[in-house]
Amino acid sequence: MEEKDVQRLLDMLYNMIDEAKSAAFSSEKCTINRDEALDLLDEIRSKLPLELKKAQELVRAREEYIAAAKKEVEKMLRQAELDAKTIVSESETLQQARAKAGDIVRRAEERSRELTHVANTYTEDALRRTEEAIQAALDEVKESRIRFRAASAEKMQSQQQELRNSAAGE
Repeated sequence: MEEKDVQRLLDMLYNMIDEAKSAAFSSEKCTINRDEALDLLDEIRSKLPLELKKAQELVRAREEYIAAAKKEVEKMLRQAELDAKTIVSESETLQQARAKAGDIVRRAEERSRELTHVANTYTEDALRRTEEAIQAALDEVKESRIRFRAASAEKMQSQQQELRNSAAGE
C-alpha cells in the first residue's frame, strides 16, 4: 500500500509540473508552487523507509519459510529413519526414505534459492524504481527552479527597461 502512496505522490508532483502555467514567451518554462512541490518531495522521502521495511519483511518471511522447511525436512528424515528401522525390509525402505528425504531437501533448497532470488530481485527493483522516480522528480524541480529564475530575471529586466523608457520619454 505504501508503494501506491509513493507512486500517488510522484504522480501528484508530475501533474503539478505538467499542469503548471507556462512562463511568459516560453512554452518550455513554467511556474509551480515551490512550497507544494517541496512538501510533496518531503512526503515522498518520508515514505521511502516504509518501502525498505516492506522489502526487509519479505526477506524475513523468506528466511522463516526456509527455516520451517528445514525443520520439516529434518522431522521427516527422523520419522523416515524410525519407520525404516521397524520394517522388515529395512534396506529397501531406508533407501526409499533417504531418496524421499534427499528429494525433499533438494526441493527445499531449490525453493530457498528461488525465494532468495525473487526477494533480491524485488528489493533491487523497488529501490531502483524509487531512486529513479525521486531523481526524476528532483531533476524536474531543479529545471523548474532554473526556468523560474530565468523568467523572473527576464521579467525584472523588462520592467526596468520599461521604467527607463518611460523616464526618458517624460
